[in-house]
Amino acid sequence: MDLRRHSLSGLGAMVAGREISAVELVGHSLKRIEAVNGQINAFVAVDAERALGRASAIDRAVAAGQAVGPLAGVPIGVKDLEDAAGFVTSHGSAAMCDREPAVADSALVARLVAAGCVVVGKTNTPELGWVPETINPLYGATLNPWDTSRSPGGSSGGSAAAIASGMVPLATGSDGGGSIRIPASVCGLSGFKPSLGRVVSADSRPPDWPLLCTSSVMARKMADTVTALGAAVGPDPRYLDSLPMPDSSWLDALADPHVPLKVAWSPTLGYAPVDAEVRSVCEGALKVLEGLGAEIIEVETVFDEDPVASWLTLTAAYNLRTIEDRLGPGPWPGIDPALATMVEWAGTFSAVEVVRALDFCHRMNLRLVEVFHQARLLVTPTCAAIAPESGAPGMVNGVPEVDWVRFTYPFNMTRSPAASVCAGLSVERMPVGIQLVGPQHGDQVVLRAAAALEAALGIDDLPPLE
Repeated sequence: MDLRRHSLSGLGAMVAGREISAVELVGHSLKRIEAVNGQINAFVAVDAERALGRASAIDRAVAAGQAVGPLAGVPIGVKDLEDAAGFVTSHGSAAMCDREPAVADSALVARLVAAGCVVVGKTNTPELGWVPETINPLYGATLNPWDTSRSPGGSSGGSAAAIASGMVPLATGSDGGGSIRIPASVCGLSGFKPSLGRVVSADSRPPDWPLLCTSSVMARKMADTVTALGAAVGPDPRYLDSLPMPDSSWLDALADPHVPLKVAWSPTLGYAPVDAEVRSVCEGALKVLEGLGAEIIEVETVFDEDPVASWLTLTAAYNLRTIEDRLGPGPWPGIDPALATMVEWAGTFSAVEVVRALDFCHRMNLRLVEVFHQARLLVTPTCAAIAPESGAPGMVNGVPEVDWVRFTYPFNMTRSPAASVCAGLSVERMPVGIQLVGPQHGDQVVLRAAAALEAALGIDDLPPLE
């Protein structure tokens, strides 16, 4: 059974209808992990006994005629930045890997489990999830199933690689600067970052990167992502940024996928160099959008400058808080030296500098509102480069580019809903993503357009991984 060829709703219905047992379904996942994880290193911890026990309980409930949820028996991976009961949450850090296992699921994982999902293990992430590459000193590098010499992106690269290689059909992710959209783009998935506050991020600890990061799920196709979000979206009074339930089900948006009448296309956002092949593939997808009825309006400059300095100010401050909360004041042995340098730099900030970074986010949003007065949707490349070699910078027109992800973090700063859809494959048959960004809380606008574009493109290739 290739889990990549089945929808989440279909898998849940098969278990509920007793066409396949939850134990069999989870068993397929565990066998695939055993077969290919050694090549990919997507999972850093697996608990087969616990997973099969949970699956067996679901089968007993089905046999007794009890409700088992729409995702009954669906195996999931949990990104190693959030809690799953019985697993250590290491944050990809040798300094945190000896903590006690979590006694409860995170709010997101709890909702997915309540819908019938079965946690099989934890997926790899860079230390504290702070770079667009999934590699850390503790667990090593996760590799891209399309080409195991290349990166799967980050920081949700372990989840993306696990899905693309068929180990699980669903995994959790988080996106504070592109950490869902980047790995979705380079691993050939459809990824979606909801508006900040749509998915709960609440437990006993304050959320990490609270004004930038959105928890969510990852799957191969947009319909599967929305199916899982049906269980995850909703308010929680413990979460300060929690939004109320959407006015209508997001699944309803997928019942009528279509593109807006006007779409803004910005190939550089005004500051970002982009590889010629990436741009060419995205422009091919743009013609498909036009064929679906969208008038394309090119916007040369969305932002007057790269907002990376303000983004780094905020993320460094957040990471300093995280490390000091858990490890105390520095120096921090065992922490990635580059990360240690970053958080030490954060210790030199004044309060005014952090507030000015937030002020910069406000000004970016004002500019974005101007764009949305012209068009209902903004489209850009997701990444400036094709998936780089593992541990190396991206290549933009033959030139090494460390910041090959300049297109994603602006929309964390503006809290915008944003998706990445596979626009096509490069000459070397590596996936290339195109990014769709919507107005404040316009999640359904993005979902409808992404689903329509995904269907029209019809790309359903799988990685050449045995």
